[in-house]
Amino acid sequence: MSTPSDRSVNVTDGELFKPLMVLSAPIVASQVLNVGYNLADTYWVGRLGSDAIAALSYSWAVVFLMISVGGGLTVAGTVLIAQNKGAGNIGMASHLAGQTLSFVTVVALAFAAVGYLFTPWLMRMVGAEPGAADYSYAVSYTRIMFVGIVFMFWFFIFDALSRGWGDTRTPLYLMAISVALNVIIDPFLILGFDGNPLFTWVGAGGLESTLYAATGFDGWGVDGAAIATIFSRGIAAAIGLALLFSGRVGLEPSLSDLWLDRETVREIVDIGAPIATEQGFRAFGITVLTAIIALAGTEAVAAYGIVTRLSSLLYMPALGLARGTETVVGQNLGANQTERAKRAVKLSSIVIVSAFTVVVAVAYTFAEPIAAVFIEAGTADADQVIEYAAAYILIAGPSYLFLGVFQILLGGIRGSGSTRAAMVLSVQELWLWRIPIAAVAVVTLGMGVVGVWYAVAISYVVSTITTAVWFRRGTWTDDVVTDESPTPTPGD
Repeated sequence: MSTPSDRSVNVTDGELFKPLMVLSAPIVASQVLNVGYNLADTYWVGRLGSDAIAALSYSWAVVFLMISVGGGLTVAGTVLIAQNKGAGNIGMASHLAGQTLSFVTVVALAFAAVGYLFTPWLMRMVGAEPGAADYSYAVSYTRIMFVGIVFMFWFFIFDALSRGWGDTRTPLYLMAISVALNVIIDPFLILGFDGNPLFTWVGAGGLESTLYAATGFDGWGVDGAAIATIFSRGIAAAIGLALLFSGRVGLEPSLSDLWLDRETVREIVDIGAPIATEQGFRAFGITVLTAIIALAGTEAVAAYGIVTRLSSLLYMPALGLARGTETVVGQNLGANQTERAKRAVKLSSIVIVSAFTVVVAVAYTFAEPIAAVFIEAGTADADQVIEYAAAYILIAGPSYLFLGVFQILLGGIRGSGSTRAAMVLSVQELWLWRIPIAAVAVVTLGMGVVGVWYAVAISYVVSTITTAVWFRRGTWTDDVVTDESPTPTPGD
């Protein structure tokens, strides 16, 4: 049952474009803010040199693998809740919220234990050399991230459940708080501070007073970035879960909903497993791609770390709009409004292409200055890293118009419950096109990391065309899941 504070958007009646944008805009803004974690980390860690940035690249390839698999399961919560709300099954939506929270928490704890134990081996698998500075940085950073990964998952769960219900503003507010906190504490935890005056003020009678840091602090270097991220995400997660169980976001799971029910978990896995598998394959693909780039040297890996953060400025908003589309499609198919669901996908595609055209044009003009922001001038090999990163913007930048449409199409397909088709279409971009072309460019043609940039551009264009052809077949609307939803337990 909805509460007076329910912030969900009605996307099944009346005009479509405005509610689609109202629903999606906070998700896009949240995804942009999410990039703030990585950009802040990259900026401040960049003050430590190319080895430190390379360590983030090695680590992220592995952490992203674990996060993607678990995060894929949270999308099942989005799809199931959206379709059940569209069909009017409000009690079931709340029951699914509790079940998703419990199940994904168990998965997160398992990933944390496995990830921590195998971190050194995983770092070697992605190309980090034992004994090198970037290897030791990467191992330490990655282990800290795994220790706190459950806090990250809790916020992802809250975000996914709220999104399925149609409330995208509350997760945005919490993300803003979390990112602001991370940005504030990042430089202190990474670089430290000394015992110099913090600030001076004039009190009564003109008496001047000065506040000093009690003791100096050298900072935790790369580890400080991980600690800052875990702490700031943990704060957002705690607030989000408190709001969820208070019923203030519309969903009202009870404590009994946390006790895992076999049939409900089976449904979550049935929808979420293909998404988790898709994300896992993609994340593992990023790991393989990082290893290929490592063949071109530390400067290439450092540049890849920078462009990964830069590309997220476009990728994450596209993903945000795709997630909004996912919810609109899910609710409208649940309400048996197929044509309205298709129209949402088309409108979102037009919006993302229009926005990306402007952003890519700006990035094209200022490619080198943008890349230079993320590494300290004068550090070893800084010029080479900047040159590589700027080349990515020039080579791969225009292909992001295709990437935007690709993500929207996948969002619409997932929203229908056709997660297996979305899995295949998503995986083909990386494994059928990007990785093979990159391997040939680096190993056979000797093009270095620039060859990888061309591989990225080609893969985005070809995979978008492939997905668009499949989308036009229309069979993706046949997999609505609400008709087979299990009955919630008594009292839910």
